Amino acid sequence: MASTREKFATQVNAKTLAAVRGLAEKEGRQLQALVDEALIDLLEKRRLGRPRSHVMEAYQRSHAKYAELYKKLAQ
Repeated sequence: MASTREKFATQVNAKTLAAVRGLAEKEGRQLQALVDEALIDLLEKRRLGRPRSHVMEAYQRSHAKYAELYKKLAQ
């Protein structure tokens, strides 16, 4: 399914933009792909104030595996 793309203009801190451009180059991706990913992550993170689902899944796996250790560390 093709998505409709729309151009927009904004301003960003020069150091942040340079870092994102560097990351895009390092990963062999286009800058717009990283901007899309960042905006999607922001929306998901803010939706109902919940952490992203893959973050919670990783936490739950970790908790199941290390529950006893976490209890000892908490003491």
